[in-house]
Amino acid sequence: MMKCIDVFNGDADGICALHQLRLHEPQLEARLISGVKRDSALLAQISDAQDSRITVLDISLDKNRVALEQLLAAGNLVFYADHHHAGEVPVSERLTVHLDLEPLICTSLIVNRLLKDKHAAWAAVGAFGDNLDEAACQLAHRLGLKGLEQLRETGILLNYNGYGDTVDDLFFHPVALYLHVQAYTDPLEFHADSKFLQTLREGYKGDMDNALSLLPLYEDRGGRVLQLPAESWARRVSGVCANTLARQRPTLAHALLTENRDSTLRISVRAPLHNRNGADVLCRQFPSGGGRAAAAGINALPADQLDEFIRAFSCQFGRLFF
Repeated sequence: MMKCIDVFNGDADGICALHQLRLHEPQLEARLISGVKRDSALLAQISDAQDSRITVLDISLDKNRVALEQLLAAGNLVFYADHHHAGEVPVSERLTVHLDLEPLICTSLIVNRLLKDKHAAWAAVGAFGDNLDEAACQLAHRLGLKGLEQLRETGILLNYNGYGDTVDDLFFHPVALYLHVQAYTDPLEFHADSKFLQTLREGYKGDMDNALSLLPLYEDRGGRVLQLPAESWARRVSGVCANTLARQRPTLAHALLTENRDSTLRISVRAPLHNRNGADVLCRQFPSGGGRAAAAGINALPADQLDEFIRAFSCQFGRLFF
């Protein structure tokens, strides 16, 4: 009998995508692999797997191609759903791929489409977490889902828990958070009852108050760049703060910089909500950069390349040229 391994991004989208699949097809003894949101090369952790049915959700195929090819060569069956830059997709009868790189799609919505709205409220939570409020609201209105504000807050808080340099920065390991979510069929019941969510709610408020008090490091007509301090709260809040700033000023691009422990810079970039393109193109110009058109990032930018990044940021979003 084949073993089951579930590999998923540690943010709201990854958790909600997997939760939908396992509500539909439970796997009680699955091995679970996840990490902080930026830990996208997760397949390397299971490169020696054999005789396994592997589900991979919400991590870039481009960042995992070598490990994926090894897993396929070893005879494993792989189901892969994602919305990030993929590059060349391996051709194998043992690989099932569902990729959609459109700016208003996320992995939870891809899975919802496959399951024909069977657990759509969780898909809306995942979409809200990925700052795709419009897509989440469209889904909710189409199906008459209730409690939109509760679904939105749940998505934001699950997403907030995924950001950090290491899992030590997080309130909960993403696997532990997923296992907690797994007990709930209804996200509104989860929102009302979850002690985990209450912990995240309190942490989120304090971290966001700190972040939103900062002034921009750089600003022009096309966007804003903010730098957060080298502290755990800043590493936790970087992604959700970037989403909040993007909603406050939807015509602007935003970049949030956080200093890593090795003095490199971790960067979260959001394209303008009025034109959700270019974030991935910008970030892939730098080593360790990647993501999707609307939201992308750089894991470890050398500090002496900050000026180069700011020039590229300004040029990418078309307002100021050097």
